[in-house]
Amino acid sequence: MIPSAFRTWLRSAARPPLVMGVLNVTPDSFSDGSQFFAADAAISHAEQLVSDGASLLDVGGESTRPGSQPIPPEEQVRRIAPVISGIRSRNLPITLSADTTSSRVAAAALDAGADLVNDISGGRFDPAMLPLVASRRVPIILMHIQGTPATMQLKPTYNDVTAEVAQSLLDRLAAATQAGIDANDVLLDPGIGFGKTVTHNLQLLHDIPRLARTLPRPLVLGTSRKGFVGVIAGEPDPGRRLFGTAATVAWCVANGAAVVRVHDVNPMARVVRMLRAVMEVTRDPQPAPPWAAPPPARGGEKPT
Repeated sequence: MIPSAFRTWLRSAARPPLVMGVLNVTPDSFSDGSQFFAADAAISHAEQLVSDGASLLDVGGESTRPGSQPIPPEEQVRRIAPVISGIRSRNLPITLSADTTSSRVAAAALDAGADLVNDISGGRFDPAMLPLVASRRVPIILMHIQGTPATMQLKPTYNDVTAEVAQSLLDRLAAATQAGIDANDVLLDPGIGFGKTVTHNLQLLHDIPRLARTLPRPLVLGTSRKGFVGVIAGEPDPGRRLFGTAATVAWCVANGAAVVRVHDVNPMARVVRMLRAVMEVTRDPQPAPPWAAPPPARGGEKPT
């Protein structure tokens, strides 16, 4: 999806669900660490993800796995700026997102050709982030997280996880608009796996319809290869959580997710395409086929 089409999609009343591909330019991501750390490998993988059906690509230079430590902005820029500019030079039909909580990194990524910012802190970690996005007039994804990546899984606690996450996202949306960001340019992410237990994650997924009713902006859901999927599916290897991920992606799309963020774009794009076909079907105006018609009446009987 080209950036102008994405902006149109954001402002549309009917938004078909989109697939966002993950491109980690890091040596220590939880599921594909160092695989695409070299710029050439990352750009080549981006081309494959677009071919596989991604509408957006989320490019990040800092791992946010549980227990991870912050990476200096200058190192993040060194990692992702050449990749973003390299992808943009290929003239691919793709919208590029910069996955960062740093306004300095976001600015460099936008200068390199990124189209939007994905901030897992919802603009809380860097007070300059929301003003930057407002000044650049680009979209932003605001995510919920309890704590920081280093601390978020130590003891996450909620009274009502869905209500608290929804209220936090509404607060971040208000902060974004107060900073000058057009509300139409905001997407909201409940932050599956970020400061949540397995039970919290399952509750949020169960309550996607409730979130979709409460939150006025498109929902982004990232369940791909997450730890809770491994627990439920009995698969400790993140790279082997394909079927569990597919189940969550199907559930998210069927219940109101606007964007699903995934590692395995090819199979997940097929899942989304199938769900879209089911969701968009209209009543067939053609006569029912013979095998679906009621049996003919016998003798003087009236059909029932």
